[in-house]
Amino acid sequence: MKLIKTSFFSAIITFIRIASSFVASKVVALFTGPAGIALIGQFSNFITIALTFANGAINTGVIKYTAEFEGDEPQLKNLFSTSLKISIFSSGIFGLILLCIATYISQWLFHSPLYINPLRVLGVTIILYALNSLLISILNGKKEIKRYTLVNTTGSIVGLVFTVVLVYFYKISGALYALVLAQSIVFFVTLIMVIKSSWFSKSYFNQAFDKETARKLLKFSLMAIVSALTVPVSQIILRNMVISKLGINDAGYWQGMMRISDGYLLLVTTSLSTYYLPKLSSLQNDDDLRKEIYQGYKIILPVVFVSCLLIYLLRFFIIHILYTKEFETMSELFAFQLIGDFFKMAAWVLAYLMLAKAMTRAFIITEVVFSISYVLLGYVCIHLFNLNGITIAFAINYFIYLIIMIALFRKLLFK
Repeated sequence: MKLIKTSFFSAIITFIRIASSFVASKVVALFTGPAGIALIGQFSNFITIALTFANGAINTGVIKYTAEFEGDEPQLKNLFSTSLKISIFSSGIFGLILLCIATYISQWLFHSPLYINPLRVLGVTIILYALNSLLISILNGKKEIKRYTLVNTTGSIVGLVFTVVLVYFYKISGALYALVLAQSIVFFVTLIMVIKSSWFSKSYFNQAFDKETARKLLKFSLMAIVSALTVPVSQIILRNMVISKLGINDAGYWQGMMRISDGYLLLVTTSLSTYYLPKLSSLQNDDDLRKEIYQGYKIILPVVFVSCLLIYLLRFFIIHILYTKEFETMSELFAFQLIGDFFKMAAWVLAYLMLAKAMTRAFIITEVVFSISYVLLGYVCIHLFNLNGITIAFAINYFIYLIIMIALFRKLLFK
């Protein structure tokens, strides 16, 4: 079964990513405490936004059309050449803007001008981020899972090495530099992997700019830009809210909880992006789509449920291993965060269908509405339940999101 095969390689990526991420978190926690974890969360969210704009927000479109055009060499050449030109142009413009307004961004993200230089380095190297992201998307779309796994594994290891060394010498600033530099270095590894692929030739990347291909990618750009302006921005707003009302240490506890959540869910989210997006893009028949979705639920939901249960039971052990005793306060966040994670994964199996079928309007509306509702619920719940309120808001928001996804695809699911 291709899903199981993909999940196997996803498991390799996941294990390395989880190990690297948690070792890095441990180092950051030891040297910088909860405050450092919170600031790194802010910068990570901003990098997500920056990368989306720097490559023209075309990653999802590249994955979809690479899978869809498999075997059609002229179409693939137009796709890759046009995507490369979009990425170079967008990253150049965004990098220049970032250099000009680094002071303002530092104040917004960190409430301090002390971290301007990591932002400036990001502005200079953002083109490498964009090109690395483009090449990884091509490998994903062509279902070259082994190369995709190797590139992601290399990125995790490089990120870990940079984090350990730079945090040891430069504390929080070092951690921010590590986030910027790691993926820039990995670009050269990705480039070698792509060049070694059997299909590769320069002709795939030196064709003229194709307006029709660019128009197709624009639909996905709109969806990706909306995601970049909703999910990370909503987290930044909520983190600023927690810092303002409860303090930066509480923001660090929440960020620590989210890193655990993101870590164990990597297997599922990686499988969705590497298997489901190309697979759903290639299916045209409703019966085949329904069968694929139900098959996914049979595999994914039991895995998520068991994972949530084990993590909750082992929460104190996990905190002590991954962080320090200073983080024990975050134990109260596990219950509702894990409930929200279960609803989130159940909803995402369906949400990926919106991406695969370029349902631009539905995707944009749901992303905007549920990002706003997350912030509003977070505001209310933080005032009612303090720090635990932010995970309560997370669980409520994704439960409602799941209900809406089921309603949106009811004709497909219950035919």
